[in-house]
Amino acid sequence: MNQIDTKVRHVTKAGANLFAELGFAPDEAQTYHQQSQEQIRNTLELKEQLMTALASWIKEKHLKQEEAALILQVSRPRVSDVVNKKTSKFTIDALVDMLARVGKPVKLTVGGS
Repeated sequence: MNQIDTKVRHVTKAGANLFAELGFAPDEAQTYHQQSQEQIRNTLELKEQLMTALASWIKEKHLKQEEAALILQVSRPRVSDVVNKKTSKFTIDALVDMLARVGKPVKLTVGGS
């Protein structure tokens, strides 16, 4: 049986420019780094908007987290994570699905302001 090599050889520090560490030219690495940071910010902003809509729905309906969990078809801790905006715990798809379950379909605008 072949053994898998799991030895860590290098760790990139949080916030470091991964593209520079991969050997891209400095100007190119900076451009890619800025673009990736912008994408991350956009994704987090979208997740927060979706979570705000879900949290508002829960509040409007005067639901306890356990009740919301049953309707959303998720666990009570997942509802807590939504309400507390723990964005790293959700995909955009999961949030869109939860909103659809409560009759709040998500509409996407591309290139709008």
